Amino acid sequence: MILKGLLYYFWGLIDTFYYYFTRLTALEKQYANKQNILRVRTTTYKGYEVELSDGTKIKYNDKLIKIHLHNVRIMKETRKFKSELKKGKWIYRAVERSLPEVVLFINEHKKSDEIKGIIGITMLDRVSQRLGFETKEISNTYYRWFKWALQFPILFLSTSDRSIKTITNVKPNYLFMSKEMLFEKYNKLIR
Repeated sequence: MILKGLLYYFWGLIDTFYYYFTRLTALEKQYANKQNILRVRTTTYKGYEVELSDGTKIKYNDKLIKIHLHNVRIMKETRKFKSELKKGKWIYRAVERSLPEVVLFINEHKKSDEIKGIIGITMLDRVSQRLGFETKEISNTYYRWFKWALQFPILFLSTSDRSIKTITNVKPNYLFMSKEMLFEKYNKLIR
């Protein structure tokens, strides 16, 4: 338990620097909603062309909103749950509650018309699809391993199954959602 507490502490310190240097906007502060667990920033897409199920094509140099889960907060909030199912449900509901404010963020953005959608990286594919995201493989092997290495501590701390085989078999994927799909699904949920 002491080791786990130290890991949480150090991860919190790392997260503070990460937040600062990646120019993220915490939506919980932007919209004074303590329940929001997303942090966002504008990005220029540098990957391969992707066609989403609604026909939206994401191409090299397109403007997207990159979403990041506030992982330290999620780990603290879900620490009380013994069951992986309860943790998963909590994360699902928290993201679902947070996405309407991504709609607001895009609407208020000075380049709103240029933004084609949202992008993220996840190791939780099934949950993401139910929220309206589409997952696409990260084709660059080095980038995929880099993202896996960054997310490994989060996965290790948040799962009760410490099996190395389980953790090493999970791979990160891109998450995409077109702006149209986001607005159609979450605009009506804005409070």
